[in-house]
Amino acid sequence: MEQLIETLTDRQFLIGILAAVGAAAAVFSVLAPMFATDPMKDRLKRVADYKENLRRESREALGQKQSVMSGLRNNRAKGMGREIVEQFKLLELFDAESAAKKLAMAGMRGERPVFTFMLARLLTPIIVGFGMGIYVYVFNGFELGSFGKLMATIGGFGGGFYLPNVYISNLITKRQQKIQLNFPDAMDLLLICVEAGMSIEAALQKVSEEVGVNCPELAEELALTTAELSYLADRKDAYLNFAERTGLDGVKAITTALIQSETYGTPLGASLRVMAAENRELRMQEAEKKAAALPPKLTVPMILFFLPVLFLVILGPAMLRVFGIAE
Repeated sequence: MEQLIETLTDRQFLIGILAAVGAAAAVFSVLAPMFATDPMKDRLKRVADYKENLRRESREALGQKQSVMSGLRNNRAKGMGREIVEQFKLLELFDAESAAKKLAMAGMRGERPVFTFMLARLLTPIIVGFGMGIYVYVFNGFELGSFGKLMATIGGFGGGFYLPNVYISNLITKRQQKIQLNFPDAMDLLLICVEAGMSIEAALQKVSEEVGVNCPELAEELALTTAELSYLADRKDAYLNFAERTGLDGVKAITTALIQSETYGTPLGASLRVMAAENRELRMQEAEKKAAALPPKLTVPMILFFLPVLFLVILGPAMLRVFGIAE
């Protein structure tokens, strides 16, 4: 043990470790750009696969209504994970349909994410619960009593059960925030394209190409909607799927206007102009809401970090003079 400590504290050994770490960091910084992936290219590939699957499904079942999820055959789950999910009947136990909708809102579509999510809901409680039990019983973590250790272990199982849902909810929230931020600009572009005489499919495709740089998530959703308009039996389903995948009130309002325009032949330009103005107003209200919530959030940091330093700067010289430390 002493020899190990001497080796770890040896100056030459530490210099060698630091040199190795520096060399590894230099090699990584050089090679990292070579292995970097383009997220926009991956999203465009998924959209192309989605179109191809919709085309195949429309050929196989011409004239019948098809679900969007049934078209994603290239993303089927395979292997031991699928066998475990089917063996324990997790699809029925955890409501696979609701999980598929939530995963679609998070940007994950097809069978594979559903089976992975179900498997995570089964394994995460076991892993977190056993990890918490080992920590409190073996390593005496938190220095709890017998009852406290038991409750901590049970809490680990409970927290692990909800951990996948929390993770997916965070993904949905972040994705919705990105879409909400860029959606008013996309509606302005869509309005310009529609008033220029373009069809709704061509307009959506053009807007998806334009907003792809700033918001790939919104570009992907618009491209998927364009594909569904081309291959689904009922165009109304394409708009409803778009609203369901995003889960935003502004998008639902736009899809309602598009459905009314498709059904009753109402002018689409005027509706899009009103909806675009409303979405811009919603974005401004969200920014004002965050600005209004800033002062209360800054109160505690100001009290803890700013006021003590301010008092030290103001009263410090006077206190030094009172105690005769400084003249």
